[in-house]
Amino acid sequence: CLLGHVDDLFPFFLRHAKQIFPMLDCMDDLRKISDLRLPPNWYPDARAIQRKIIFHAGPTNSGKTYHAIQRFLSAKSGIYCGPLKLLAHEIFQKSNDANVPCDLVTGEERVYANEDARQAPHIACTIEMCSTNTPYEVAVIDEIQMIRDPARGWAWTRALLGLCAEEIHVCGEAAAIDLVTELMYTTGEEVEVRNYKRLTPLTVLDYALESLDNLRPGDCIVCFSKNDIYSVSRQVEARGLECAVIYGSLPPGTKLEQAKKFNDPDDPCKILVATDAIGMGLNLCIKRIIFNSIVKPTINEKGEKEIDSITTSQALQIAGRAGRYGSSFKQGEVTTMHRDDLVQLKEILGEPVRPVKAAGLHPTPEQIEMFAYHLPDATLSNLIDIFVSLSQVDGLYFVCNIDDFKFLADMIQHIPLNLRSRYVFCTAPLNRKEPFVCTTLLKFARQFSRNEPLTFDWLCRHTKWPLAAPKNIKELVHLEAVHDVFDLYLWLSYRFMDMFPDAVLVRDIQKKLDDIIQVGVCNITKLIRASQSAAAPGTAEVMSEDFPLSRTKRDTRAVSDRYGARSTEALSIAVEVPGERRAKNLKAYRSATRQEDLKSHGRGSLANRLLREGLLTQEMLRQLESEWQDQHRNGRYGLGSKRNDQNSSKETGKKKK
Repeated sequence: CLLGHVDDLFPFFLRHAKQIFPMLDCMDDLRKISDLRLPPNWYPDARAIQRKIIFHAGPTNSGKTYHAIQRFLSAKSGIYCGPLKLLAHEIFQKSNDANVPCDLVTGEERVYANEDARQAPHIACTIEMCSTNTPYEVAVIDEIQMIRDPARGWAWTRALLGLCAEEIHVCGEAAAIDLVTELMYTTGEEVEVRNYKRLTPLTVLDYALESLDNLRPGDCIVCFSKNDIYSVSRQVEARGLECAVIYGSLPPGTKLEQAKKFNDPDDPCKILVATDAIGMGLNLCIKRIIFNSIVKPTINEKGEKEIDSITTSQALQIAGRAGRYGSSFKQGEVTTMHRDDLVQLKEILGEPVRPVKAAGLHPTPEQIEMFAYHLPDATLSNLIDIFVSLSQVDGLYFVCNIDDFKFLADMIQHIPLNLRSRYVFCTAPLNRKEPFVCTTLLKFARQFSRNEPLTFDWLCRHTKWPLAAPKNIKELVHLEAVHDVFDLYLWLSYRFMDMFPDAVLVRDIQKKLDDIIQVGVCNITKLIRASQSAAAPGTAEVMSEDFPLSRTKRDTRAVSDRYGARSTEALSIAVEVPGERRAKNLKAYRSATRQEDLKSHGRGSLANRLLREGLLTQEMLRQLESEWQDQHRNGRYGLGSKRNDQNSSKETGKKKK
């Protein structure tokens, strides 16, 4: 029996030795549970009806979603499924403004159109929240190409296969047509394709911006790191221009306010500095998109950090925001900040979009519970590992990346929770790179396990509410993390109402925090306008020497962002290398510039820079120096324990040998 399953067992044998022998007794059952080759069969209600599938295919600003929404509004009942809260909120607002009662459902929020909280016949929701049991006349699935997303693709697969609607209107890139057609062939449903062309012309300019002195009203500079956002904003405002700032971790309300400020013809703010967060969910009056860089930090399927040129799909999605139909600009333009990037951008935009090859899947809680029945001693993280290792999928599907799930599972493993509750906590939408948010989830889970409700007062003490407007970027980032904590509370409150009872109060202070962050963003953009050496008295300096200067100066210093990516400044030379040599040269270039980085950073010690930035005080410096000396005396780990001393002795012995 063991020999028959060596290929499956070997990869995780060492990690799951305690589970191996029980697995051998029930391997056939486990294989049946983890067989993911027929996902359409998971949705018997959808299979019981003959659905009509209509694919609205086209580029950004082609009217494809508009036509689908018109059918949604004319139906007796309908559901809109979008990738972002902002998009769901936009359809919710548009529907109710058209006198079509529509509810809003997101992971953190429920808003009813009817005052008595009766469910309206129309619902606008984030795609993870759609119901596969409720019948509708019309369903709209937006941005269908995200079915290939390594983390969230399963939600689009579930909606496409499982929604109980007479008509399913799918909107997105034409690259997904073949996959959707193949998936619907397995359900016995045909796909009607309606192709759309862009409503306004989009021109790729023959010249780069080259200098921020050449900015014009309606320009949007797109960066791929927050550090570059702050740097470019400082340089824009140093030229006497006011700019709006939008990036992914800002709360939705702040994004909308910044967009409103930029769109307002009577507001002096005529320049937008943004990340690719503008690619979806915001209506912006942009005349010209300017790529500050064409390389972007990403996380691959293995969870490793990578930096590579943006894809054709990404470039088209972002560039397409210029010259939006119905805005004050009837024609869009796109270019780059630097001349050497423009040639490559034209190549990227000229390439065909890669077809979407497979749809994402994710283990359901029911499947994991059945695994746990057979393997009662396995941890949730181990159950997921074993499930994925044994799972079988056909060529149309793939199993989504479960690293974030496993990270949370390992983090709360020591807390006594039943399996279903543990699973829910592990599916909480949070960024695991935010320590404050992760620590809060841990505290939530620990108190939940003791059956102690998480009250408003407890949350206020934990977050030190009320909070003041930020004085530097570090404080702004913390406020964004606190906003995420409030989101986490609200998300859990809809799953465990008794244990998270104060959702109304938390929502109220979250709105106040949103206002504080809005003020903070405006203040930060004013602060970064000042020079590095002349921060306002009594405030921390916003910009450090590590932030990139204008790339017209060809500065090659590295910048650290939330993904640990290097500055787009330092990568500009690397992306000039064409074809297959590009990735190899990127790595070589990053390695070669380390010495240059050290030289350029040597203008002042790290301690001095941190002191100037307000990230370190003299007292903290003295404490760090004292702790370092203690650690140096006691060994590498600074614990002074016999175990560490023994380890050190062993290492020394090895070196001598």
